[in-house]
Amino acid sequence: MKKNGYLRAGLILACALAALIVLGFFWTPYDPAAMSGADKLLAPSLRHLMGTDNFGRDVFSRVLKGAGITLLIAVCTVAIGGVCGTVIGALTGYFGGRVDAVLMRFNDAMTAFPSILLGLVLVSMLGPGTANVIAALGLVFIPSFARVTRSAYASLRDENYVKSARLMGAGSGRILFVHILPNTMQVLLPALTIGFNNAVLAEASMSYLGIGSMTSLGYTLSEAQSLLYKAPWYALGTGGMIVLMIFSVGLIGEGLQRRNGGQRYA
Repeated sequence: MKKNGYLRAGLILACALAALIVLGFFWTPYDPAAMSGADKLLAPSLRHLMGTDNFGRDVFSRVLKGAGITLLIAVCTVAIGGVCGTVIGALTGYFGGRVDAVLMRFNDAMTAFPSILLGLVLVSMLGPGTANVIAALGLVFIPSFARVTRSAYASLRDENYVKSARLMGAGSGRILFVHILPNTMQVLLPALTIGFNNAVLAEASMSYLGIGSMTSLGYTLSEAQSLLYKAPWYALGTGGMIVLMIFSVGLIGEGLQRRNGGQRYA
């Protein structure tokens, strides 16, 4: 890690942002929803680090609160997509045959649609809200993780340590998740970082369009658009937080890929 500048810089930045965002769950300088007619459109200062919006609300407090919701949605989305996709990919990559044919045809059917479009359709059907966005994006992200995991398991299922485990009487479940899974981490970890960044962008896009969470960074950014000339700090603060979240995890992903010899995973 000392020799891997990308990984080190990404971890430092990600930990700093995570600490700040977690702090926002419990404390913000001002109430993010509190309005003040006397504090409308104030420029950034020591009193308001990112200024105020057209309702006198503190932008820094709103960005902290919104970043917490965006982070929650992204983490839950990657967790759902990663767990379900890993199980599907493990089964298809290890067993092959009919299991592979049935599950991967379902996977191919989902990947036939653009992920963001499929997410928009599902959220439109389920309705806006944090839980619905998580459910929709989690389902959309399953195919990408399944595809990556399937390739890893297909290449490892005939390794000597797997054959030895079979000869010693290990069951399929133990082989899949005790013997093979740890050896797929060099593939799965970069895929998780890419999935996290895609989840942040997808959630921000849907909230920006008004069909996602009403408190996340995407929705806050849509509010800031109308004030781009009057109060540019509103959009810069909100957009800057999105960029920093993606940039920090992107650095971690790049560091992991360089550690693995430059191999990239989609």
